[in-house]
Amino acid sequence: MQLDLNLLTALDALLEEGSVTDAAARLHVSPPAMSRTLGRIRRATGDEILVRTGRTMTPTPRALALRATVHELVQQARTVLSPDTEVDPAALERTFILKWHDALAAAAGPHLIRALRAEAPGVRLRFLAEASTDAHDPRRGDIDLEAGAGEPSSPEIRHEVVGYDRLVLALRPSHPLCDGDGPLGLEDYVAAEHITVSRRGRLRDPIDDVLEARGLSRRVVAAAPTAATALQFVRHHDLVAAVPRLISRPLLDGLGLRVRPLPLPMPDVPVQLAWHQRYDNDPAHTWLRRHARTALHHACAATDDVAPDP
Repeated sequence: MQLDLNLLTALDALLEEGSVTDAAARLHVSPPAMSRTLGRIRRATGDEILVRTGRTMTPTPRALALRATVHELVQQARTVLSPDTEVDPAALERTFILKWHDALAAAAGPHLIRALRAEAPGVRLRFLAEASTDAHDPRRGDIDLEAGAGEPSSPEIRHEVVGYDRLVLALRPSHPLCDGDGPLGLEDYVAAEHITVSRRGRLRDPIDDVLEARGLSRRVVAAAPTAATALQFVRHHDLVAAVPRLISRPLLDGLGLRVRPLPLPMPDVPVQLAWHQRYDNDPAHTWLRRHARTALHHACAATDDVAPDP
């Protein structure tokens, strides 16, 4: 039997995408062509591989068992057929797409752009805002790097923690909670008017869970999609917002806002860098990750001048 190794690449795309249309888009072929390729794969394996369930396609048990092996074989083949394992940044012509939390982009973006421009003038960066829907999904290959606090749930997404931050209370200098030299009391904090940062417009966050465990609740009067928007509200009103101190420093300093420690213990905020596993052996992407890691670590390692309340 003569084997067509191109079927492995198609099978890898079909198993990762779970859709003939999406696999076709990934491999730059038409959906009918991909459908015919799926038929060939079915004949070669003696298995349906993907079966339709309503409007979606579901992998068969055989497909699930083959998924990791097929992906590894495709990666090995790419390595064998790509002898150039080094990248020349000066000659690199590529556009990278980054979906980063807005505060991270503000804090680490300038450092990253400066480093990349010095080495690779032909590289361009597209920073995308975090959306309320997954219009851009790293699993489809249209996002090179994500950065935020959340840990990816999909097993094919690689991720690493590049730093930690901590929440502080942001408020304008004329806010009543800025008066006095003593520590901020929990009752005063709860009595204030709060704004949350949520790209989905949620009026509740983990702080409310901690307060609820203590039998307390706060008054959240608004939700903003980004930290920058929330801090603009704080600048003009007697509102308070809990934001990560280090990565929000450019926004806080630029708006002339005050910060105070939260009067309740909250866990540190991790800063996660994430990418699809298909980029593991991409020299240009490895180069980008190194610079992104350095920029984010630099933003998280800045000296913090907010001491805990006595």
